[in-house]
Amino acid sequence: MKTLLYKNTKISYTEQGKGTAVVLLHGFLENKEMWDAFVPEFLKKNRVITIDLLGHGKTECLGYVHSMEDQAEMVYVVLSELKIRKVVLIGHSMGGYVGLAFAELYPENVKGIVLLNSTSRADSEDRKTNRDRAIKAVKQNYTAFVRMSIANLFSEKNRTILLNEIENVKTEALKTPLQGIVASLEGMKIRKDREVILHFASYPILLILGKEDPVLIYDENVTQIENTAIKLHTLYDGHMSHIENRDELLLVLSDFLKKL
Repeated sequence: MKTLLYKNTKISYTEQGKGTAVVLLHGFLENKEMWDAFVPEFLKKNRVITIDLLGHGKTECLGYVHSMEDQAEMVYVVLSELKIRKVVLIGHSMGGYVGLAFAELYPENVKGIVLLNSTSRADSEDRKTNRDRAIKAVKQNYTAFVRMSIANLFSEKNRTILLNEIENVKTEALKTPLQGIVASLEGMKIRKDREVILHFASYPILLILGKEDPVLIYDENVTQIENTAIKLHTLYDGHMSHIENRDELLLVLSDFLKKL
């Protein structure tokens, strides 16, 4: 594990391997360890960077709002430290929002993007209202909020099948400080719509969606890639594809990286 200071804030990341630089970006309430099962495979042919996003894992909080642009700028600083210019970004959920913000700010540094259980679209008014409710709920009862939020990310059938895995995710999620949770909810609520990137990007983009995703409704999210060159891969479970569909996802991601 390595650290650097970004705006007087400690950033935690890892970097290993040789080849195409692949940056793995975790989602809300996650940390860089969510990628542990994937890194060994990717390392066979790539240089792999995992980063704890602001207010998550071992990275400190920067402020009361962590915008997707703040996160993307921090990722850029890590890459500059490592003297890496071109990267493939693989982002899960909020990590996908950060990846798209990075692509908007630093288009010449992007070699490819994978949006995993993620979307290019801004929050709807309903989603914004739900973010505000979530902020209130986590301030009232932090542990109950985190535990319930995690369970609700899995497809219904997997909530009983994957009990141990879900407990492990909850344990990791409970390491996220209250300020980190609120700052991310605020940041996701105000994020820009970046669907235009899907239409005009000069690099390959892969969208991976879960058919039973309780958070990002499949049928709604498929429409964002109509009339684009974006490839879609559909998995058949919930929002946590890296756990619910691990083996298939590993094959899909490895195949995407091979073709770059």
